[in-house]
Amino acid sequence: MSSIAELVEHEVMSWPNVEKLPHRFGGVEFRVNGHEIGHLHGNRQADLPFPVRLREELVAEGRASLHHILPQTGWVSYYIRGPEGVPGLIELFRLNYERYNRPAASPRTKQE
Repeated sequence: MSSIAELVEHEVMSWPNVEKLPHRFGGVEFRVNGHEIGHLHGNRQADLPFPVRLREELVAEGRASLHHILPQTGWVSYYIRGPEGVPGLIELFRLNYERYNRPAASPRTKQE
């Protein structure tokens, strides 16, 4: 049986352009195109960075909690209470992934 962290890691690493690195405060960090999309602290907690406005929405909707150390920032904490919490966490990682993995806008061609 896989651990919660292994389940999350397996899903997030299946997305194109995601890389996994050791996180500076312990755990595993996921990056896409040079941007951290979040990190796991084992099987119990994940922290993810969002713009403050989006963080406010996520917390108000009960999808995440204020960051345990930096509550005034855009960071959120997600407390993993068991396997049933994995889909909600993966949704948050996906939300951040899509913010940083958008295709670049194609340059406009000059009409003559």
